[in-house]
Amino acid sequence: MARHLVIGNGKMLVNLDNRCFLRDLYFPYVGQLNHIGGQPCRFGVWCNGKFVWLDDPEWTIELGYIENSIVTNVTARHEGLGLELYMNDGIHQRECIYLKRVVVRNLTSDPKDVRVFFHQDLMIDGNEVGDTAAYYPANRTVFHYKRSSYFMFNGRSQTGGIHQFSTGIKRFHAAEGTWRDAEDGELSGNAIAQGSVDSTVSFRVELPGGSESTLYYWMSVGSRLEEVKRLDQYVQESHPEKLLSRIVIYWNHWLTKVGSQFHFGDLPGEVVRLFKHSLLIVRTQIDERGAILAANDTDILQYNRDHYSYMWPRDGALIADAMSTAGYHGTIAPFFDFCGKALSPEGYLYHKYNPDGTVGSSWHPYVVQGASRLPIQEDETALVLFALWKDYERHGEIELPQSLYPSLVRKAASFLCDYVDPSLGLPLPSYDLWEERYGIWTYTVASVYGGLMGAAYFADLFGDYERSDRYRSVAERMKLGMLTHLWDEEAGRFARGLVQRDGVWEKDLTIESSLFGLYEFGVLPPDDDRVARTMHAIERGLSVHTDVGGVARYTNDYYFQQTGDVEHVPGNPWIICTLWVADFQIETARTLADLDRPRATLESIVRRTLEGGNLPEQVHPMDGAPLSVAPLTWSHATYIKTVCRYLRKREQLASGQGVH
Repeated sequence: MARHLVIGNGKMLVNLDNRCFLRDLYFPYVGQLNHIGGQPCRFGVWCNGKFVWLDDPEWTIELGYIENSIVTNVTARHEGLGLELYMNDGIHQRECIYLKRVVVRNLTSDPKDVRVFFHQDLMIDGNEVGDTAAYYPANRTVFHYKRSSYFMFNGRSQTGGIHQFSTGIKRFHAAEGTWRDAEDGELSGNAIAQGSVDSTVSFRVELPGGSESTLYYWMSVGSRLEEVKRLDQYVQESHPEKLLSRIVIYWNHWLTKVGSQFHFGDLPGEVVRLFKHSLLIVRTQIDERGAILAANDTDILQYNRDHYSYMWPRDGALIADAMSTAGYHGTIAPFFDFCGKALSPEGYLYHKYNPDGTVGSSWHPYVVQGASRLPIQEDETALVLFALWKDYERHGEIELPQSLYPSLVRKAASFLCDYVDPSLGLPLPSYDLWEERYGIWTYTVASVYGGLMGAAYFADLFGDYERSDRYRSVAERMKLGMLTHLWDEEAGRFARGLVQRDGVWEKDLTIESSLFGLYEFGVLPPDDDRVARTMHAIERGLSVHTDVGGVARYTNDYYFQQTGDVEHVPGNPWIICTLWVADFQIETARTLADLDRPRATLESIVRRTLEGGNLPEQVHPMDGAPLSVAPLTWSHATYIKTVCRYLRKREQLASGQGVH
């Protein structure tokens, strides 16, 4: 089950599923550690003797967000109970506080005695060993803790604070958890439990016929008991209603630069809404210390005992580039500092990183058949330089690149210059951007060219002309090597790359969507005939011929493959690949009418969102259902970049500038 609702503030991230159950809670870093781990923290209602959790099929639930904010807007209706719940969830813009507002509406003329139950199923620091759950009488709260992680739960309704509580053992021997204790509408009041534990609290609401009442529930998160007590007191003194309103106001203001920079022209309202929502979702996936996380949906663990809660430097660079394009330099500046600190002594970036800056897990070997191999994807190093230059080019903020020039730019560029096959003039082999194959890839070559040219521009900027000449010389030789060795005249397009067989380099002519990098990273202009022929081949060969449509990664993509009919479905439609084709159409548009197709693509992406507005990595080619993780930060960032590109080109064409 994907994560339909995501809220966060750069220090703390919470995911909810489509039944409004909390499923992930990351602290003190976005993406690290997960203190829920995908288990459902249930939410239920007892009304006049009947109990139902919100995963009961009789609930009709509508998911969404308050417009221009990261505060949820959810309605749940249960005809059998005669109740409607109106709910908002948010995380304080500064403090690590989760807030929930629940308006309980009586849809009948009869009075109702209602009890609302919240279940806390934590796996503190990522496991269930050694947790404690306890009632704290000083402020009438329930709290969980282990080592330096504390979680305090409280709330209020018209009748007061927590009505009943219980702590207990979960998922151990016959004990399922305190959520079972709730199903008779009463909680036992057990005051402490240790080991694999959970807790449940309830709030009481009395509803005359046709009336409504509001209750609040909140969680304070910190590293010490005194800290979470202070945060709990802050909520009570400030009032949770006012705090939720301030969260909405904050994110409204955060988005104001969008309105000042962009005139959305002929883009439909739903496209603009997804653009703004994507900016907010990307923001939730960026840790304030610089890590830009790929995705934080732990459901992927059921397919592979690992997750996407890592910072891939490639994803991070392309996401940073998109946010920079939209005007959010300050949001992504810490990413480049992160990369500067993470750079290896040799000048390259590793496969991926944990949010705290340590090296993440990897499946790239250091040795294959007795031969040593550098376990990297070279585009990850190169694209950081490319994105840093593009950010400076847009915003002119010289302090950031100046501080990183010796530690990041020069070291990484030196590595890129040295990591070259002297006979081909191309980068030495590395893994491709999909992390599946080892060879010399056209996409990687294009990214290295873009990274070296960015480094050369910085060297010019700082008067370091000798280095500038070297970076530019290697980049130009690499471009020549690409045109010599990777263009295939017979196929009429660029090859995906070169693979070595029996010591001989051979072209891999698989149709590959990532070759958009040829123009994106500045190797060739988008209207170059070779680029155009390659992109047209991608559109023809990788379009999915079903009602869902979209574009696959490459021919016969095996990842989450749903059908063997490669002729009609070369692979699942990926959001980013679909948008890459639209990007090319935008870049080569010569009239306003030429923008009709990419605008239609943007509209089609809106239809691929989950309820609530989040974008997955890929979708099922037959029914459009989300596949893999959701939300995928890269999907939202690419949508942002495509909208920005569309608006820029439309403005050019409308003003008569055309293309040159």
